[in-house]
Amino acid sequence: MSGDLSARFRALWDEIAPVGRDPDSGGYLRYALTEPERELRAWFRAQAERRDMPVTEDGNGNLFAHWGDPEASDAVLTGSHFDSVPHGGAYDGPLGIVSAFLAVDELRAAGVTPGRPLVLGAFVEEEGARFGVPCLGSRLLTGALSAERAAGLRDAAGVSFAEALGDRPAGARPELLGRFGAFVELHVEQGRALVDTDAPVAVASAIWPHGRWRFDVVGEGNHAGTTRMADRRDPMLTYAFTVLAANKEARLRGAHATVGRVAVEPNATNAIPSKVTGWLDARAADPQTLTGLIDAVRGKLAERARRDGTEVTVTEESATPLVAFDGGLAERLATLLDAPVLPTGAGHDAGVLAAHLPTAMLFVRNPTGISHSPAEAATDDDCAAGVRALAGVLEELTCA
Repeated sequence: MSGDLSARFRALWDEIAPVGRDPDSGGYLRYALTEPERELRAWFRAQAERRDMPVTEDGNGNLFAHWGDPEASDAVLTGSHFDSVPHGGAYDGPLGIVSAFLAVDELRAAGVTPGRPLVLGAFVEEEGARFGVPCLGSRLLTGALSAERAAGLRDAAGVSFAEALGDRPAGARPELLGRFGAFVELHVEQGRALVDTDAPVAVASAIWPHGRWRFDVVGEGNHAGTTRMADRRDPMLTYAFTVLAANKEARLRGAHATVGRVAVEPNATNAIPSKVTGWLDARAADPQTLTGLIDAVRGKLAERARRDGTEVTVTEESATPLVAFDGGLAERLATLLDAPVLPTGAGHDAGVLAAHLPTAMLFVRNPTGISHSPAEAATDDDCAAGVRALAGVLEELTCA
């Protein structure tokens, strides 16, 4: 059956490719628990039903399709997420879910009967693009985030997570989490290391520590034409300095700093802003470097605010420590697949689950090296190679 796997991948992929695509940018607007993502969740249920895999929910928005007894323990979990960043690429997230269904097809066609249950997962709000906290579904499931805090998170329109979910989130589900014996997440590569190594698939070694910090800068709104430069308390100046300072400090430390989101009040061309809010995404290879970066930015921000006559509040919205995936499992899978082992600076649900059960990640080559953008790509043949690799890994883990 695997001889036409590239064509079967394309056929299944084409079922979801139009969902949530913006006709102008070519990117995707698949925010958690909005209509496009709900359509994909319905597609997930239909694919599971087609394969006689019962679907359960955990009360936090996460979906699970079961090959085997849903109540059994020591299951191998695989999957990813459907939601996207604003105008993001097609493969980030959904590739891991489509590949998981096709891996089940491969195993069944080969006559494989798992000795351990196999579960396919679709996690909610991995990107944090709607409610501000990445990996929200997996954080709730594991108890890394409380149900109380999650329920009150609000999107840009003021809709709370509880309202979007249709109920109060269940929060930590230790009895469900305890049924999983391992997690494997397949994901498109978010870089171009595999292009350089000429390999279609890799195994992850670690996820850099990373987080998101919100900077609220308050000044004095005033008239752009009548307010003397010396009399201004302009929060935009403080904010702009912060962006440049974060860039400089990250480069000095070999870290990553990105400010890709900003909100301005009153957002008028001929008015000095009264408030500017910016969000900093910061990442580094080790916790000490990340802490040093944030401390340096905080210090420079406070100094600049004093000069500008503005007031600044810094809020840590999320933080993820260094995640070193199970070394024995990564080495085992790299040997099985004859694949390179690579670190990543991108966050994933696998990074949250790794604190609770043996976890591994597979990456599929991205020829552009671009992610979180419509230019994100993967060839059908490489995606088929990823399916074969995932099928081999799942067979190894469920039948050993």
